[in-house]
Amino acid sequence: MGANPGDVRCRIDSVRTLNDSPPGQAATPEDLLVAVAAGDRSAYTELFDTLGPRTLGLARRVVGSRARSEEVFQEAWLQVWRTASSYDPARGSASAWITTLVHRRAVDTVRHDVAEHRRDERFESARAPAFDSVSDDVVARDERTRVRACLETLTTRQREAIDRAYFGGLTYREVATSLAVNPATIKTRIRDGLERLRTCMGGVIDG
Repeated sequence: MGANPGDVRCRIDSVRTLNDSPPGQAATPEDLLVAVAAGDRSAYTELFDTLGPRTLGLARRVVGSRARSEEVFQEAWLQVWRTASSYDPARGSASAWITTLVHRRAVDTVRHDVAEHRRDERFESARAPAFDSVSDDVVARDERTRVRACLETLTTRQREAIDRAYFGGLTYREVATSLAVNPATIKTRIRDGLERLRTCMGGVIDG
């Protein structure tokens, strides 16, 4: 079974030591991450509670598998604890730093899993007779050519929005924020782009 947020919290004992924020004012993620770098476990727990759900959602969107994404999530947050000292507030927000860390680990996991799957396929194909490998190669090349050709039918804005949403693991709202565009506009671009791809590919794309 995959890990869950409770597993991460159990790895680090909670000790309330964060007293730097003025009375009545909640510490910002930046304040918390700087405190984590100094070894403040209470700050780590509070930061986890603040950003944990969002980053778990990101890991699930990128990885797909629930159990695998929770493994990525736990490993990423342990990395936050270990490497918090490398965070530089002058270079961006704590939220962006942690989100990037989770996203990179998720992408690396997907790449690793794909590579492992391909190795298994090569192993199995080496054991099995090649019935019509030439025909299969021709079909695969034809499919790749069709996909590339259909992607070229999209506008630059449609390709950009689809790339960030489906390959970057971002939500519509996050895509809109990153492109400084209204979320409704992003939804329209993605919907129209997928519809154009579906039509170009003969209806074989599952939107």
